Amino acid sequence: MPAAAHRVAILALPSVVPFDLGVPVQVFGYPRDDLGARRYAAVVCGARRGRVPTSGGFDLGVAHGLEALADADTIVIPGVDDTALPIAKAVTRALAEAHARGARLVSICTGAFVLAEAGLLDGRAATTHWLDAPEFRARYPRVALDPDVLYVDEGRVLTSAGIASGIDLCLHVVRRDHGAAVANAVARRLVVAPHRSGGQAQFVPRPVAAPRGGRLEGTRAWLLARLGEPVTVARMAAHADMPLRTFARRFREETGAPPLHWLLRQRLLAAQQLLEETDLSAGRVAERCGIGSAVSLRAHFRRELGTSPLAYRRAFRAGLRA
Repeated sequence: MPAAAHRVAILALPSVVPFDLGVPVQVFGYPRDDLGARRYAAVVCGARRGRVPTSGGFDLGVAHGLEALADADTIVIPGVDDTALPIAKAVTRALAEAHARGARLVSICTGAFVLAEAGLLDGRAATTHWLDAPEFRARYPRVALDPDVLYVDEGRVLTSAGIASGIDLCLHVVRRDHGAAVANAVARRLVVAPHRSGGQAQFVPRPVAAPRGGRLEGTRAWLLARLGEPVTVARMAAHADMPLRTFARRFREETGAPPLHWLLRQRLLAAQQLLEETDLSAGRVAERCGIGSAVSLRAHFRRELGTSPLAYRRAFRAGLRA
């Protein structure tokens, strides 16, 4: 294992959800290379060494206790099924100490309860499974909970929504660390989409459910094939053969985002890929992706990614060769 590999500790607590645990293990603990480099070194730990009961009716054997958190660069807390179980003071203290020394903390689903219990979400935006949102709000009123999104990135503290959104957050972490090409390689290995737009609001039960599979899937594919073209919502609705207001409502139901917001996100993802894989100027990248000009591209990158196209290219073209 290269000495420079980013150290990830995955903290399994009693009643841990196996799916939530498996996601970071697959993303960060996979024993083979992604695009020619081992980028993460992951261990699973518990509050103490030994057996940890899972929500699946079997026990998990862990070889590491909280000492694994002491030198971790990133700590992932998978969700637990029984949020009424007390969280050991030693756990919250270890997480607070890790945060104080600069470690990045990532929760999946109800793992947000653990971060909140440690006081690490106070005054921050966060999310958790929509089913657990009422209980979370009652217990942690100082947290700005948003149950409609797939994940929240607050810099060194990140939270994901319910269960499978842990995949979205872990891929986001890889994308933030190593760029779109590496994250896409991981997504291909997992056989999932590199990025899902929208939020978990689309999964909250409604009196009338959205069509299974999504009636607008064809229109979204049509949009992805025309990222460089100017496209209005009216033109999208015409392609879908729907009235404008019906189309806008249905699009949001299926993706969790308004049509133009979804389209902008796809254009930015395409721009990231072009910056990594080509020598095109920022202006040409903006034109190809339908963002307009280099000035507009820089503004969107600054707002959405906290960097510039040039800095992004320098960081992640080098990262592909690592």
